[in-house]
Formats: sequence, C-alpha cells, structure tokens
Amino acid sequence: MNRFSLKIAAGALAVLFAGGVAVNAQDHNSAQNQDDVQQFKAKRNKKQKNKKAYDLSANPLAGVQSKQPDKELYDKAMAAMKKGRYDVARLDLETLLNTYPESEYRMRAKLSVGDTWFKEGGSAALAQAEAEYDDFITFFPNAPEAAEAKMKVADIYYEQMEKPDRDFTNAQQAEREYREMINMFPDSSLIPRAKQRLRDVQEVLAEREFQIGSYYGSRLDYPASIARLQTVADAYPLYSKSDEVLLGIGDAYAGEAHNVAMATGLSGAIRERLQALYEDKAVKAYDRVITRYPMAPHVEDARDRLVAMNRPVPEPTAAAIAENDAEVRSQQPLHFTDKFFGIIKRGPTVVAATHVGEPTLTDPNRVTAPEVTQENLAMFREAANIGNAPAAAAAPTGPNEPPRSDRPSTAPLETGTPAAGSGVGVEIVSAPNSPAQAPAKADPNALVKPVAPTSTVLPAADAPAEAPAQVNDIKPGENPQSYVANASKRKKKKPATDLSSESSSKKKKKKGLDKLNPF
Repeated sequence: MNRFSLKIAAGALAVLFAGGVAVNAQDHNSAQNQDDVQQFKAKRNKKQKNKKAYDLSANPLAGVQSKQPDKELYDKAMAAMKKGRYDVARLDLETLLNTYPESEYRMRAKLSVGDTWFKEGGSAALAQAEAEYDDFITFFPNAPEAAEAKMKVADIYYEQMEKPDRDFTNAQQAEREYREMINMFPDSSLIPRAKQRLRDVQEVLAEREFQIGSYYGSRLDYPASIARLQTVADAYPLYSKSDEVLLGIGDAYAGEAHNVAMATGLSGAIRERLQALYEDKAVKAYDRVITRYPMAPHVEDARDRLVAMNRPVPEPTAAAIAENDAEVRSQQPLHFTDKFFGIIKRGPTVVAATHVGEPTLTDPNRVTAPEVTQENLAMFREAANIGNAPAAAAAPTGPNEPPRSDRPSTAPLETGTPAAGSGVGVEIVSAPNSPAQAPAKADPNALVKPVAPTSTVLPAADAPAEAPAQVNDIKPGENPQSYVANASKRKKKKPATDLSSESSSKKKKKKGLDKLNPF
C-alpha cells in the first residue's frame, strides 16, 4: 500500500512538473512574440520617419476619406498611375471629367492627365503633356495649381537639356518658361525651386558661350571672343566661372593693344593713344574680377596682370567679399564620379551652379562681333582725332609777317605803287592792249621788281600756207567712167625683189675658185 501510494505521489509530482514546464514555455513564447511585435512596430515607425518630404506632384486629396463615385474614380486613376499603367489612369481621369464636370476633383484630374503623359516619357508623350498643362493654365489661370502646371512645362524642357557643346534649344526654352513662371506666379510656394532650376539652366547656357569665346580667343579673333565673353559677363553674373570670363575679356583687349603696338602703318602718336585706350579696357575687366569676385580662384591672376601693366590694384568692399563668399560656398565641388557619370548620361552636369543670389529674369542683351568692330573703329577715330570738334581756324598772317603755307596772308593787293617801307610790293598787270589801264611805273625802292612785257602789241598772225595746185588726171574729152575702169591698168608695177642676199634651202652654184672646193 505504501508502495502504491508512493507511486501515485511520484506520478502526481511528475504531472505537476510537466505542467509547470509547459506553462513556462508558453509564457516564454508569448513574451518573445510580444518582443517581435514591438520590434516590427519600431521598424515601421522608423521607415515612416525616413520617408522623403512631401512631393508637390503627389495627390493632395489621397487622404480624404470619401465614398463618392468621382473620388473613387480619382483614387483608382492614382493607383494605376503609381503602378505605371498610364493608359488606364488616363481612361479613368477622362471618365471622371466627362461624367462629373462639376466635381471638386476636376482640376486635379485635368492636371493629372498631363502627369500621366509626363511620367510616360518620350518626345511624343512630353509634347502631349505640355499641351495638357497649357490647357489647364488656359481653363484655370487663377487656380493655385496653375503655377504647378507652368512649372511642369518648364521641367519638360529641363529634362531634355543637352550638354553645353550640343543643341541648346531646350535650354533656352526652359530658361524662358522658368522666367515666365516666376513673373506670373511670384507668390507661389514653387518659386525657390523654380529659381534654382533657372540657375542651373543659366549655368549651362553660360558655359556654352564661355567655351565659344575661349575658342575664338585661342584663334586670336579678339572681336568675336570679346562679344561672346561680354554677353556672359552681362547676362549671367552668377556663372561659376565669371572670374575666368572677365580675365578672358581683359586678355583680348590686351591682345588688341599688342597688335596696335606692333602695327607699322600708324603714326607714333596714334599708336600710343590707341594702345592706351585698349589697355584701359583691359584694366577695367581686371578690376571687376577683384571688386566683384574677390573670393574666386583666379583673382590673383587679375592682380598679377595689373601689376605687370603698372596699374593700381583696387581693394574689394566687405559687402562684395561676403556676397561672393556665399556664392562660392554654395557651389558643390565637382568630384570624379560627377565627371564620370557626366560622360555617360545625356544631360549636362550642373553641380557647380550656385544656390544663392537672384538669377537674371530678363532676356540677355547679346553683344555681337560687328558691334565690337564698330567700337574699335570709334576708338581709332578718337585716337586719330577724327569725328571730334573741328579745330579752330588758323589766324592769317599780318601784312609785315612772313607768309606761311598753313595760313593765308592778309596783306592787301597793291594795284599801284606800294606804300613806303620794307614791305613787298604787288602789282596786278592788266591784260594786253587794254585801253582801260596803262602800265604803271615800277617803284625803284621795291624789293621785288614787277614783271611786265616790254611790248603790249600782239604779233601779227601768220598767214596760212598756200594749198598745192589741183591736178586733173582726166584728160579733156575722156569719159570719167572709162578712166575709172582703166585705173587698174595704170597701176605701177612693183619692182622685182632681189633675193640674192636672202638665205635659201636650195643649193647655190659655186663661182670662181669655189668650184675647186669639194665641200
């Protein structure tokens, strides 16, 4: 009995122990599951925090809970566009616009139709997207979404931009669209983004003009080089290489001054004045590098050029230093990866574009090579004193002053005996045989004796020679016609020509002792 009770007690203890172990295992599993759930929630919250900022092109009405049919169509179109099914999304959006013309989602639906074409890509699709955005601006010009539509039209051309050495049509159109967007919607929240895109586009256009101007400068075509570089300096002051642009302008004018100094067809005075005018132009460009871009990499080159020309070196202001320092700091350095991917990808690299400052919002005033040539001609006229105020007339010499070649004489013309003194007497001799005036008597005290003919009577005209007597060859009683007919018979025969002295190929007969010569 005791054994049996011990067995029962041992079994009960075993059952209790197994149950405790199972309970502990179950508790351990539940705790582990709770930890897993908490970790999952933590990861999900972390992912939500790491999401990108809200995109303006996203659907602002996606969070609105509504069971209206127009809202359901709109959500369905957005879901299809998110999955890349742009044709399905366009069909749903067109259905919404045609079925519910008074819906509160009609503006977003109209704008989203253009978004489907824009995201689909391709030249044809982008052209259709631009047409849709233009229609939206036409139908809803005062809506807040109109600024977004205009911005996307500019983005279409921005995405199609080529490198600076390629076709720049899309870059010019993008610049025009961004300017219109900023001027039409100055209060839009998209203005900062539009201005930065405009800086990027102007960086590409300025780089193109700078490369062309540098090429002309290397070919010593200074008017063309100055025209291109001056356009960049005037239209794109935020260009990352503006200091190199101004240095190029100064070097071009310095080259013109060197050419003038080496010219041999100019007088010394004109050469010096014209050379000084060109050097003044070069100094002006070098000064602007120091005063406008004092923190640029090539500012020391401008200082060295001014010192070499013996010209004073200006000092920049504190405001100019602060402004240019902010521009330089906003530019990102160009790394090796940027250069590598810049070769592979289609569009340009705009890493070096500035991110501060106001971009140019007006059309650039382009400088052409003919204008620079006209400016050079004006400088030459100025150096040669051509085109200035006329010089004062030379004062004539007095009666007792010696005559000069550049001044007329005011000494009166004497018609008779000159006045007493040491002056030079002048006598006007009248025409010969003139009864009005008689020859005046010469002054014995005059330094220059008057010259006059001794006789005023013209010589008699020579009689003409008598004509030879006319001889009539026709005899009396002879018919003139028969005389003309027999004229050929009366021609004299020409004498025979003596050909003995002329050379001939015929063998001549030997005469005298020559007959004995066998040769």
